[in-house]
Amino acid sequence: MTTIAELAVPTESFALEPTIRSLPEFELRVESVVVDDSVRTAPLIWFANADAATIETALADDPTVATFTRLLERPDGEAWLFRIRYADEATPICSAVYANDGTVLEAEVANGRWTVTLLFPHREGVSQAVSDFEDRDARVDIRRMVEAQENEDLEMATTLTDPQREAIAEAYRHGYYDVPREISLEELADELEISHQALSERLRRANRVLAGEQLDRSAGGLGGG
Repeated sequence: MTTIAELAVPTESFALEPTIRSLPEFELRVESVVVDDSVRTAPLIWFANADAATIETALADDPTVATFTRLLERPDGEAWLFRIRYADEATPICSAVYANDGTVLEAEVANGRWTVTLLFPHREGVSQAVSDFEDRDARVDIRRMVEAQENEDLEMATTLTDPQREAIAEAYRHGYYDVPREISLEELADELEISHQALSERLRRANRVLAGEQLDRSAGGLGGG
């Protein structure tokens, strides 16, 4: 089933982090993304709240950028469209999306985080891409997921990825949530054959999703009176 996922990724886990750090006041929005034969991503990006020369200087000093080209200027002169070709060392996270048949629909930066909207032909692609992110030590939060139903409507759903569901299920089965605990985080990570850090992140995100769903239900019940 076609799935659209909105992810939040810290800027340090993604390309353009040096540029974003050097231009804290500017705005960035990805217009579209293409992939060349070398699987190097080449997004079209609008930059605003900084003049073109300053942007070009920042991009030239950014090791995650291989080349860049200024293409357009907005009529009001307050934004510029650039084509960016990422350097090889900046592509692993992006490649994880494309390796799982994903497509970048849109992306923007705010408050030190990328918000990226991705489309996958199958829900499993989201889970695998997130697992690949975690394997690269990237911290990813799934903000929401949208699944296309048979009637082609899009139903909003906050849900767990398959790795998160497996982690929280195994934690429950092995007594991780018992008092006292019957298994440590390190022992559970060994059972799942993943790192201690990866398991900690998966459980944290899974617990956050489940807590949010419970709070939403409680709020709905309180509001119904």
